[in-house]
Amino acid sequence: MRKISDYQDLISKHFESLNYQKEPRNLYEPIRYIIALGGKKLRPVLTLMATEVFDVDYKKALAAATAVEVFHNFSLIHDDIMDDAPLRRGNETVHEKWNINTGILSGDAMLILAYQYFEDYNPAIFRELAKLFSKTALQVCEGQQYDVDFETRDNVTIPEYLKMIEYKTAVLVGAAMKMGAIVAETSDNNKNLIYNFGLNLGLAFQLQDDYLDAFGNPETFGKQVGGDIIENKKTYLYLKAMEFASPTEKEQLLHLFSIQPNDNTDKINSVKNIFNTTGASQATQKAIVDYTLIAFDTLQKIDIASNKKEVLKAFGEKLMGRKV
Repeated sequence: MRKISDYQDLISKHFESLNYQKEPRNLYEPIRYIIALGGKKLRPVLTLMATEVFDVDYKKALAAATAVEVFHNFSLIHDDIMDDAPLRRGNETVHEKWNINTGILSGDAMLILAYQYFEDYNPAIFRELAKLFSKTALQVCEGQQYDVDFETRDNVTIPEYLKMIEYKTAVLVGAAMKMGAIVAETSDNNKNLIYNFGLNLGLAFQLQDDYLDAFGNPETFGKQVGGDIIENKKTYLYLKAMEFASPTEKEQLLHLFSIQPNDNTDKINSVKNIFNTTGASQATQKAIVDYTLIAFDTLQKIDIASNKKEVLKAFGEKLMGRKV
């Protein structure tokens, strides 16, 4: 198998070769723009890797990998509209650079384009890919709706939150890997196992993102540290803090998550202090490790050579930025 960096180079060159210079220009130029903004392109890399771990050339999976990444970017355009976000990957969001109507329409076109990429495959593989893709796309929409609903709810439970991040984030990671397995035409057992490997890695990744939002290094995290606290988001950290907090701490946390001061420095520091004193930060770190270990345990059950398992494990460790 290739190195992770090799797969990243291959997928980057592939996306550079795609032609979105079509008419009407105002439909296709935003598509070209959002895809060219960069990003890690982890999901299509996973599709290529999953194909080659089952001894099939990555080139056979390029169309499926493209579908995954185009869909992911479609969801980002619409998420940015819903969040009224001004920036994506340090650049203007599509709806800011053009307008909301263009963002909606170009996003819709990307969803249709994603399905078109499956037309490269024979009917049996096409049907299996499309079936998985439809299920995953609907779950992503459900996860987004749960996320929106949680903004106005004060009684969100940890199982509900975990379901939300599973649908909003983790299912697409799992699907990206299973698509590679489908293209490789491996056994159903292998397909399901590699899906579960990706799913649990996706859960760990999102919990890691929650943790780093509060406690990450601003120079390396890539986003504003404390953003979730500023927006009063009920993350895993918040829910665990509410579970463990004393009555006084709970009252303080509820107050802090009900205000939006002009200067958020004191609010962020106070909330982080509660996360630490209640044990919520430690509980979140433990959950990250737990889901990562579940992913690695699932990996051992896949019927592939041990050196290929090591490549996938190394990817997981790199993704999490830790050795567990």
